[in-house]
Amino acid sequence: MRRHLLIGRFGSGDNVGVPAATDEVVSELDLLVGNRLGHGIGYALSDMADLNLGPDEVAVDLMVLAAHIHAADTRLARSTESQDGWSREIRLVVPVSDPTLWTGAAAIIKRALDFLTGDRWQVGFRARPEARELLAKPRPQPLLPVPFNAINLFSGGLDSLVGAIDTLEAGDIPLLVSHAGEGAVSKSQENCYEVLKDTYPDAAFDRLRIWMTFGGGLVEGVESESTTRGRSFLFFSLGVAAGAGLGKKFVLRVPENGLIALNVPLDRLRLGALSTRTTHPFYMARWNELLAALGIDGVLVNPYWDKTKREMVNECANRDVLNEAVEHSLSCSSPAKARWKGEPQGHCGYCLPCLIRRASLAEGDPTEYGIPDLLAHTLDTRQAEGQQVRSFQLAIQRLARRPELARLLIHKPGPLSDHPDRINAYADVYRRGLEEVREILDGVKTAPS
Repeated sequence: MRRHLLIGRFGSGDNVGVPAATDEVVSELDLLVGNRLGHGIGYALSDMADLNLGPDEVAVDLMVLAAHIHAADTRLARSTESQDGWSREIRLVVPVSDPTLWTGAAAIIKRALDFLTGDRWQVGFRARPEARELLAKPRPQPLLPVPFNAINLFSGGLDSLVGAIDTLEAGDIPLLVSHAGEGAVSKSQENCYEVLKDTYPDAAFDRLRIWMTFGGGLVEGVESESTTRGRSFLFFSLGVAAGAGLGKKFVLRVPENGLIALNVPLDRLRLGALSTRTTHPFYMARWNELLAALGIDGVLVNPYWDKTKREMVNECANRDVLNEAVEHSLSCSSPAKARWKGEPQGHCGYCLPCLIRRASLAEGDPTEYGIPDLLAHTLDTRQAEGQQVRSFQLAIQRLARRPELARLLIHKPGPLSDHPDRINAYADVYRRGLEEVREILDGVKTAPS
């Protein structure tokens, strides 16, 4: 295990000294490409300007912070840089417009990141160099008011598709915010957006995407990391920056079904690498705490925190549109893994998100899965195809024997103290979500090879 320090710089002239401990591996993140903000931030700000959105300096700081987090999270391999194969020790020093303001929020950020990624983070701030004191362009006075009255995260997944349809059917005009990732994800976002545009030609909704990847060499001699648990911080940061650019109070909608949002471990093996916390209520609450500390007039909400995925599908405000677009949505946790087998990228059919998707769509599911029929053969629990299926079977059996465990198990992924009035509803959505999966696993056989 090695401790890492990542220092942000605005070009070669930004040479303010940052003290490092003797046991820290020091790396630097250059935030500029030429005279422009790099790593997709400059392009995202230009796209916001084209949409007549004017995020302020603090919102730009948030995107800069997200770049540091995304860089560290994706460029430090857990296998070599952690003591236990998972948790890394990472310190960031981020140049911002108001170090005092950001230092006051540092404890909130650390609490959110430690929970989100399972690492040990320290986040410090320093002033931007004088030449970069102003990065945000003032929002011009528009001839027509900005049309957006909603900000929706739009991942290209089924839940975000339902969220977009429901928002449009309610008469709102959303800005759909995406992080353009690997090819299959980007294609899914593109195709779903095109269906929505064709279906709602008179609606003035639009989209905003950020492209952010970090190549090899950022941290010398260290391989990249594939788990990307911190990516949602980037995703949320872009949404918040866009919302702040509206110049009025905003709501950032984060559509996610309640079973995935809670993500209760199915068995003991799912406490680490396989248990994501992207939309967990504790993490969402820390974001709202952070916005308040920074003086950003917005709030993050998950409108579907008490719905299963099937309930989201069945209650979608326009099922015809959903039926047309659903085949383009992407739920698989690792759609690129098929590439290593020489197969098309897409849904494996056996990972946790794929199983929940199959349960939500049930009959009439148009999705092409790597394993089209779970009943066709015994699934090998020594291989990926059978491991998560078996984990679901164990969780379902455990809850069938002792239904009262639901109220205890929902606390395993993290604290639910921010919403004590929701405990019964959390337990209920957990039970109902497992019941949906039980129906599609009825008769499925699993065994070690």
